[in-house]
Parts: sequence; structure tokens; C-alpha cells
Amino acid sequence: MNIATVLLMLRARSRIVLTTFLITVLTATVVSLLMPKYYRATTQLVLSYTGVDTVTGSPLLAAQLPGYVQTQVDIIKNRSVALKVVDDLHLTANETMREAWLEATEGRGQIRDWIAARLMSRLDVDPSSDSSVLSITYSDKDAKMAANVVNAFAQSYKNLSTKLKVEPAQDAANYFSQQAKSLRDNLERAQNKLSQYQQENGITSADEKLDVEVARLNDLSQQLVIAQSMAIEARSRQANASGNATDSPDVAQSPVIQSLRIDAGKAASKLAELSERLGSNHPQYIAAKAELSKIQGQLQQEIQSTSNSIAGTAQIHERREADLRAQVAMQKKKVLEVNRTRDELSVLKKDVEMAQKAMDTTAQRFTETSMEGQANHSDVSLLSPALPPGSPASPRVGLNIALSMVLGALLGIGLGLLVELLDRRVRSSNDLANLLRVPVVALIQEKPTVTGLRMLPGPTTGRFLPSS
Repeated sequence: MNIATVLLMLRARSRIVLTTFLITVLTATVVSLLMPKYYRATTQLVLSYTGVDTVTGSPLLAAQLPGYVQTQVDIIKNRSVALKVVDDLHLTANETMREAWLEATEGRGQIRDWIAARLMSRLDVDPSSDSSVLSITYSDKDAKMAANVVNAFAQSYKNLSTKLKVEPAQDAANYFSQQAKSLRDNLERAQNKLSQYQQENGITSADEKLDVEVARLNDLSQQLVIAQSMAIEARSRQANASGNATDSPDVAQSPVIQSLRIDAGKAASKLAELSERLGSNHPQYIAAKAELSKIQGQLQQEIQSTSNSIAGTAQIHERREADLRAQVAMQKKKVLEVNRTRDELSVLKKDVEMAQKAMDTTAQRFTETSMEGQANHSDVSLLSPALPPGSPASPRVGLNIALSMVLGALLGIGLGLLVELLDRRVRSSNDLANLLRVPVVALIQEKPTVTGLRMLPGPTTGRFLPSS
């Protein structure tokens, strides 16, 4: 079957095709005109969300939150938003709504829930693919009602978004308030513990005290080194003086001993001179000898005294060395104690600093969340409010007629071909040649008195009856 044959079939069945086309177009036109008119009102919202986590304070951009826009769409379509719209517009008192509810439910259930479900069924929320703009659309038979409802949805959503933003901030503020009280108590305990430790150990400034004690230890250590040197020297002089006091440099350098030795030398010279002139029993000789003995006795006594003085000096240096050694040991112990005290004090100071830092951070977050909890601004802005539409959005009579024309043409063609297939006719010489399986020799171009021949079942030669 070629295109020419199909066209011949449609031409023969043109009455059926045309009738089907006209009936389809007429039906679509009448139905479109009889359908109730619905008006669509649209408002647009802008999502300008750049939120901050109310607990950690870390910034979270909207682009970082997967599905943020879709979440807002789900919030708008939430039942709580629709119930708020019903309450704001007092739709439960609307007679038209009440009659529709009674007709649909026969008075069963709650009218408020039924109206909310009806509003959600006629609500469309379309997010933009490349921006943060949301379009909210509502359809209703009343143009003014459609605009009022869609604007009420936008306002209710803004209020709910503010509530969803404020409530977590308020909860976080309460949490930080409790934490601040606990941290304040910890800070007071740490400060009291530090103050008590300082009072018990008499510490005004650990660093200054350590510097003083270390300086004192260094001074004592230097004195000990000097005392040790002097003690060693004194012991050496003592050993020399005790072994041979007469030849000891310390004894020889004594002015008294030097003076006595001079006097002894003079007395010995005088005695020697008198011994040459006088006898041993001469009074002058006896007096000179007695004077020499006296001077020599004083000399020995002075040498012994000087030697004893050197020994005493050595003992003094040794005692000073021992005292200094004991003081150095005590000072070392004191420095170590100060170090230990400073370490413990540093730990207590660190506890106070950590408690203060935690307190300051918590107080700052408490202030921020308190301000966020008291804020009534929303991250949603109204871009363009809905106005009552001037023309209905549905039904679209022109579009419906155009579609019915296309559908009517398709139905007409299909029905014509179906009828032709159920009642097959010979429409051309090709049909005859194909049926008889003989070539066509000639065609007589003369208008027949019949529209065609009806094919009857039979042998390949075929039998034909005139069609009416």
C-alpha cells in the first residue's frame, strides 16, 4: 500500500474523516467554554540565606547546604503553612468554602484541615534552576481570592522561616546561658584555689621571688668559693707556722717580732761587750744577761702568740667555709622549693586562664545567639507580590481548539482507514492488478457510474459487485 492508495482511501472516506474532525473540534470547543474559569496568581520570593551555625558559630553558605532550595519548597508546601493561611484569611468562615466542604464531605471531619488540603492541592512552587528565586502559584475561580491566598502563603512562609531561624538561636542562647553559669563557677573555683595557694605560700610574684632567690644563691656560691680559697691558704700558713714558727713568713713579717729581734740582737751585743770587760758576777753583766733573757722570752712568747693567731685565723676561715657551704645547701633547697611552687602556681594559673578563655568564648556566643534569638528578620524577601490576574489561566480555549483540530484530524484519518480496511474496495488500477495478478493493458478515462467495486472472497480471478 502506497501513499497514492492511502489518499484514494481517505478521499473515498472523506465524509467520515470530516465528520469526525468536526465533532472533535466542536466537542472540545463546547467543553472549553463550559469549563469553569481558573485564575492563577503568582508571587516570587528571594532566598538570601547566609546562615551561621548557632552552636559552633561557623558560617554556612546556602550553596554549601545540599538541597537547601528544595527544603524551602517542602516548607512552603507543609501543612502547617496552609493551616496558617486558613487562619489568616478566615477561610473557615467563608460561605463558599463551607458549602464546598459540606458538599464534598457531608460535614465529616474538620473544615480547617479540609480547606488546608484543598489549598495545597492547588498550590505550585517552582524553584529557579540557576538562582535563589522561588515562584509560588495558586489557582482559584476567584481572581482576588487567588492573589490573597498566594500572598498569604508567602507571608506565612516568611513568618515560619523566621520562627525556624529564631527558635534554634533561642535554644542555643539558653544552652550557652547554662554553660556560662557553670563556667563562671569553674572560673571562681580556679581563682580561689590560686589565691589560697599564694596566701599559703606567701607568694606575691613567683617570677620575682625566683629571681631574688637565684641571685642570693649565686652570691653565696661566690662567697663560698672565696672562703674555700682563704681557708686553704690559712691552713697552709697554719701548717707552716706549726712546723717551724721561727722561719714562718707570717711570723717573720710581724712588726713586734721584728722589733723584739732587733732588741734581742742589741742586748746580745751589749752582753758580749760586757763579757769581755767584766766578769760573770759583775752586776752590769748580770743585768745585761737578764735583759737579754727577758727580750728572748718576750720574742718566744710573741712567736707563739703569732703562731696561735695564724691557727685561729685558719679555724675562722674553716668555720666560715662550713657556714657558707651550709647556707648554699639551704639556698639550693629553697630555690628548688620555689621552682616547685612556681610550677604548681603555673598549673593553677593555666587553669584560671583556660577557665577565663572558655568563659569569654561562651559569653561571646551567648551574646550573639541572644541577639539572633531576638531578631525578627528573615532570610526570605518578597520580590514581587501577587496581583489579581485580569484573565483566566484555564481553560485555554484557543489552545484547546488547536489541539482538538490536530486530534480530530488524526482521529478522522484513523477512523477512515479503519472503515476502509473493514470494507475493502478497489480504488485504483494498481489494486486491480494486484488482486488479479495480471498486468494492466489500458485505462479508459471515463467517469464510472459507480464509486467502486466491492471485493468478494473467491478464487484469484475474483468477483466484483457494484458498490452503492
